[in-house]
Amino acid sequence: MIQIRMGVGQVVRISDLRVREVINVIDGRRLGPIKDIELDVEEGKIQALILPGMNGRFLGLFGRNEDAIIPWEKVVKVGVDVILVEAYSFATPHRKDKS
Repeated sequence: MIQIRMGVGQVVRISDLRVREVINVIDGRRLGPIKDIELDVEEGKIQALILPGMNGRFLGLFGRNEDAIIPWEKVVKVGVDVILVEAYSFATPHRKDKS
């Protein structure tokens, strides 16, 4: 069992992190569950969250997308049910209205 110290008095198991939904605070989009976690074993720190790449696929069958990597520095808050991240690369671009 691997545990990560989140802050003063907070310890979370990696298995507990993997069941939490990842939400982008930029646009409120659900990015999905965590597929894997990149660890620095020498420092004992999380380097990144790895999410399955699903954009552009039809029912997960056609096409292949790269996994999404969210650096740990982009994690805003680890809540009871969700992990909030600030990921501009996943935000929907805004269209400018032609005036």
